[in-house]
Amino acid sequence: MKIMIVAAGALLLGGCATITRGTTSDVQVKSTPEDADVRTSYGVTCRTPCTLKVARKDEFSVTISKSGYDPQTVDIKTKVAGTGAAGFAGNILVGGVVGMVTDAATGATLEHFPNPVDVTLYPTGKTPQPPIQAPEPDAVAKKDEGVPVM
Repeated sequence: MKIMIVAAGALLLGGCATITRGTTSDVQVKSTPEDADVRTSYGVTCRTPCTLKVARKDEFSVTISKSGYDPQTVDIKTKVAGTGAAGFAGNILVGGVVGMVTDAATGATLEHFPNPVDVTLYPTGKTPQPPIQAPEPDAVAKKDEGVPVM
C-alpha cells in the first residue's frame, strides 16, 4: 500500500513531459571540415562532430571556428515539440496543475532548433555574402511620401 501511495505521489508531483522527455536534450554540432572548435555562449567547448547536453529550456549560441577559416555563429532557439505538447496535455489526466507548472518550469515540452547544427566553414575571406535585396518600389515611394511602412 505504501508503494502505491509513493508512486501516485510521484506521478502527481512530476509533470508528464518532465517524466517522459526529461529536462535535458542533446544538440549535435557538425562542420565541414570536421575537427573545428565549438564554443557555446555559456562556455562549454568541444570539437566537431560533437554532442552537447543542454537544459531543454536554454537558448544559446554556438560559434564554430578553425584556423584558416572564417568562424560561424549559430543561434539555438527552443520551440514546443509535438511529443512535449502531448506530455504536457497528459497533465490533465495525471499531473494536474502541479505537473503543468513543473513541465513549464523545466522546459520539458521544448526542443532545440536547429538540431543538428551543420555548418560549412569557408577559408578566411572567402565566405559567400548573402545578396543585397533592393527594397520594394512601393515601400520606397511610401517612405518618400512620409507614409509609415508596415
